[in-house]
Amino acid sequence: MSRPRTPEPALDMQGDSPTGTRNEDSADRTQHSHRMLNFSDALLSIIATVMILPVTHTEISPEQQFDKNIQKLLATRIAVYLMTFLIVTVAWAAHTRLFQVVGKIDDTLALLNLACMMTITFLPFTFSLMVTFPEVPLGILLFCVCVITIGAVQALIVVYAFHFPHLLNPQIARSTHRALCRQHVLYIVLRGPALCLAAAGFSLFFYPASYLLMATVIFLPYVNKAASWCRRRLVGPQEPPAHSVEVFTFDLQEPLSKERVEAFSDGVYAIVATLLILDICEHNVPDSKEVAERFHGSLMLALSASGPRFLAYFGSFATVGLLWFAHHSLFLHVRKATQSMGLLNTLSLAFVGGLPLAYQQTAALARQPRDELESVRVSCAIIFLASVFQLAMWTAALLHGPDALQPAARFGGAEHAFMLAKLALYPCASLLAFACTCFLSRFSTAIFHLTQVAVPFTFLLLRLLVRLALRLLRALPGLAGPAPDAQDAAAQAPLLPAPR
Repeated sequence: MSRPRTPEPALDMQGDSPTGTRNEDSADRTQHSHRMLNFSDALLSIIATVMILPVTHTEISPEQQFDKNIQKLLATRIAVYLMTFLIVTVAWAAHTRLFQVVGKIDDTLALLNLACMMTITFLPFTFSLMVTFPEVPLGILLFCVCVITIGAVQALIVVYAFHFPHLLNPQIARSTHRALCRQHVLYIVLRGPALCLAAAGFSLFFYPASYLLMATVIFLPYVNKAASWCRRRLVGPQEPPAHSVEVFTFDLQEPLSKERVEAFSDGVYAIVATLLILDICEHNVPDSKEVAERFHGSLMLALSASGPRFLAYFGSFATVGLLWFAHHSLFLHVRKATQSMGLLNTLSLAFVGGLPLAYQQTAALARQPRDELESVRVSCAIIFLASVFQLAMWTAALLHGPDALQPAARFGGAEHAFMLAKLALYPCASLLAFACTCFLSRFSTAIFHLTQVAVPFTFLLLRLLVRLALRLLRALPGLAGPAPDAQDAAAQAPLLPAPR
């Protein structure tokens, strides 16, 4: 009979080590990976966000109408942008999980990570080729080669770290099943690049299959989870193997740490807010010769000609800032980011990255007034999708139970109604503006600018408005209800939070 196995301790997903080991780290010439991870997270958030630049730089001359050809071109570029943004976020998640297994770094690992980051920084160029020539295989081929190279470098990091166990997380380094863990980690790291290798092959003779395979990289963890659920339903639960590596939970299906999600999200919001000013600096600084000839030397008149672009900039920056504020408020109440919340956050960030496109559309209203209706609708759709996924994230946290959300934000909590109003404000405002343009198309620009001005003021007065709404709801007959018994009051949460 085989002796019962003693379960190994769970892997510390944060990879933190006691501060007392710093002297030992200096002695064996290793360092903790925190600063390198911060650098990598910042670089990856920049790369994911600047993918929108080829889309925003789509040239539409004032003589061109926003016809079906332009709509198809813009829709194709937006679809390719969303796919590549999500692939970069998958690479970020895999990189973060990899360095939850690798607890320390040395010079070799730091240089390998720099090689990985250098390859990632080349992705925007390949994406520009893809959006400019979507039917030419070279852009797809170069993008897939970059992803394959990233996977190969990450595999080298895994092999090197397992060859020198002192670099690994201490719980893995002490494990008797280290070889099985290495095999499991390599499988996770290389399955995405393997799909991109197949996509590169299909790009040579049937490019639509390449886009399908690259999209599969994004949803592969969720496909695996659905397949596992179906297998359990059909054949029943299976016993784990004798040498299970499940304790080394290096799985893209598991949620990342809340702190990592916040850091990456903050990076995306900050870069999007910064990208908005680049167009102002590039196109709205008057030429000295033009000021002298056209505006008779008056710089004020020259700047006033770009007034609509400045208005669009301030409105777009306020939108980005308030969406970040709503995201920040949500994660103040989040205890952990579940798998579904991580996916919804990624989708929200993808559309937040599209806000520079919304700025480009609204800034062009003065130059192309006949296309103002389409521009306003594109902007409203981007803002709606960026904000509605935040609301869906909060809903997913509510459905997940007390493990995902603080009590104050759950149903019946003191902050529940306020969080609902805060997260629902932008979806409702953008949807209302879109609907108004359907009936009052002549005033679409005025409606959009009025919405941009009204929403920030509504945010300032939101808590007061929510309190007034709750008092009105309590005053309505039937909502307050009869006074509950002591046992019922202890067992049930109130329909509405108590006034403070």
